Amino acid sequence: MFQRIMVAVVCTPLIFLVFYIFPPIALPISISLLSMIAVHEVLWSTGFVKNLMLSACSIVLSGLIPFWVYYKQDPLWARVVLLMYFTLVFLTAISSNYTVTVEKLGGSFFFATLIPYFLSSLIRLDQLDGPSKALILTPLVAAFLSDAFALFGGMLFGKHKLAPELSPKKTVEGAASGLVGAVAGMVVYGLVLDLGFQLTVSYPLLALYGAMGSLISQLGDLSFSYIKRQYGLKDFGNIFPGHGGVLDRFDSVIFCAPLIEILWQLLPAARLP
Repeated sequence: MFQRIMVAVVCTPLIFLVFYIFPPIALPISISLLSMIAVHEVLWSTGFVKNLMLSACSIVLSGLIPFWVYYKQDPLWARVVLLMYFTLVFLTAISSNYTVTVEKLGGSFFFATLIPYFLSSLIRLDQLDGPSKALILTPLVAAFLSDAFALFGGMLFGKHKLAPELSPKKTVEGAASGLVGAVAGMVVYGLVLDLGFQLTVSYPLLALYGAMGSLISQLGDLSFSYIKRQYGLKDFGNIFPGHGGVLDRFDSVIFCAPLIEILWQLLPAARLP
């Protein structure tokens, strides 16, 4: 628990620096680095891919996608990158004597695109018209508070297992606590938007963001737990003491960020007065 708290103490200021102080390019750089580490973790810790060329191509692709999103590149650039990627990975497969299977090709591409493109929702939020700097934290508020309240709620009240075959420590009571914590956190963040950013805020919509964000965050957590259990892993890595790897810390954000992005565009919960 002490390690988890120390990671939060160190990482929280870094998040604010990247979002609000550093030049705008720091955001895609950060997401690119996180994505590349995460893709490396999921491919190598599971043993799913041990071919260096296939792994390297997938990691590089995952690192380019956040810049693709940031610079709003046209489809031509995307086609060039994808053509190069598939040319290299199929040449690798052809020369591998069938050790690089179609399943490995498909799985590598799946993770190399899913992780960075969903995390790049933070970039797209930052580029939305209106109070974008106020919106960018909302996926992290929903996901991280859901995680934290689920952890503490499970420790204090947990009795009924939520998905024992996937995550033995998760409980129904913890999941409910995560939902309550995310809703409360989003409402409190609404006060920050109201008083700090001088926005007109819809608190019911922010509560909806929190509830839906918590549900999909917990689904993201269970989804990556499904992968870990299939390969007999406790964690994907150890870069964050007490948490594990990048995927262990950001699995909920990977699912939550695109949902919050969609909600902000369809049902904006705050606007300029």
